[in-house]
Amino acid sequence: MVGIVAYGAYVPRLRLQRQAVYDANKWFAPNLRGQAKGERSMANWDEDSVTMAVEAARDCLGEVDAKSLRNLHFASTTLPFKDRQNAGVIAAALTVEQGLMASDVAGSQKAGTSALIASLRSADSGPSMVVASDKRLTRVASAAELQYGDAAAAFLCGTDKVIAKLVATHSVSMDFIDHFRGDESDFDYGWEERWIRDEGYLKIVPPAVKAALAAANLKGADIAHFIMASLMPAVPKQMAKMSGIAETAVRDALSDRLGDTGTAHPLVMLAHTLETAKAGERIMVLGFGQGLDVIILEATGELAKLPKRMGVSGWLARRKAETNYLKFLAFNEMLPIDKGMRAEFDKKTALSILWRKRDMIYGLVGGKCRVCGTVQFPKSQVCVNPNCHAVDSQDDYRMSGLEASVMSFTADSLTYSPDPPAWYGMITFPEGGRFMADFTDCDKEQVKVGAKMRMTFRIRDNDQMRGGFKRYFWKATPV
Repeated sequence: MVGIVAYGAYVPRLRLQRQAVYDANKWFAPNLRGQAKGERSMANWDEDSVTMAVEAARDCLGEVDAKSLRNLHFASTTLPFKDRQNAGVIAAALTVEQGLMASDVAGSQKAGTSALIASLRSADSGPSMVVASDKRLTRVASAAELQYGDAAAAFLCGTDKVIAKLVATHSVSMDFIDHFRGDESDFDYGWEERWIRDEGYLKIVPPAVKAALAAANLKGADIAHFIMASLMPAVPKQMAKMSGIAETAVRDALSDRLGDTGTAHPLVMLAHTLETAKAGERIMVLGFGQGLDVIILEATGELAKLPKRMGVSGWLARRKAETNYLKFLAFNEMLPIDKGMRAEFDKKTALSILWRKRDMIYGLVGGKCRVCGTVQFPKSQVCVNPNCHAVDSQDDYRMSGLEASVMSFTADSLTYSPDPPAWYGMITFPEGGRFMADFTDCDKEQVKVGAKMRMTFRIRDNDQMRGGFKRYFWKATPV
């Protein structure tokens, strides 16, 4: 039986309050008043599509050994690198390389569902993962600025202990352009809503859903959960009605708490659905964008046995309201602020060292001595234990999944940070090993000696002198 065997998600901690956006822009765009309700997720300055994808993948894998993966599909329209395999960065962070077929899937809002279909179809050859993540830029004072959000979702596909078996898929490809983002622009350009609804959704979705139901030998009434992401709230209900699917089956799009997360959104909604789905319930997932993907799944009894994870609800609960609209603009490089002289230093990355030390840098892999059991970071040829000093005795010891504690810390207001002050300090791990780490997603009252921290994969800095080479590393964040 082929299907989904695990799911995970990630939502950034910050939630930009839409009222704050409206208050700043109402002098120019009073028409946004009707959308100034609720909040949208907002990536921190050190988060992008790759870092969010890594967190979602970790949430999905749980105790599963990432080295068992055979395929990794990364779907996004906001890939940090145009010519570098972004899925490879995710694989390196998960410390999986050998025997892995990694690929980037992009170019359409349905890239996430297309990648999921590919992942399900390749699951026969071994565990296959799909991760979808998007962090889209928006023009100041645009409706999209209020409607969009940032998030990621991940699914592990396989044939053992399937929690949602694949029933049927159906895809159509049509060059219907509801919006686009040209090579020379950072922003989406959308067409008129009525035309998109009448010429796009109404003519593309119902026939494709009908074909998928026919392939599964089902009727619309057999669908318990109907997942369709759309910036037009009434459209999913209209599509469900036209397909004979009950209105009660239409899933919450999470617009008021999260926003539309682009390529990731159908899969974010699927992850949210699996948190409460019951065995035997059928789930239909739609991915719209220059055509349509339709996926029909059926939850199994294994779903209730799946170990607990953060999931969409867990990450949504971990939130901090952000009312500083200028901070949102600055984090997204939309506000040319004076960073000061301390920001003026060369950030060139030695790619040769990055290659040789990739396990240490991207995987946070230290060493554990086979002779005395001492754990250390970084791994070295000689054990640091003064009573041991064994040579070539260390095995790889992955520290990214361990809980650390704060040994010492500082809040530095002198050094440059995109979000001052810069929090950093010495952290220690349960079995030993310590290093000086940057802190992120933390508030003053959370940082103290002994505070428990978890490691999270983040952007360390961006080499803008050489076209924007993002350097990634692990940071500590309060548990």
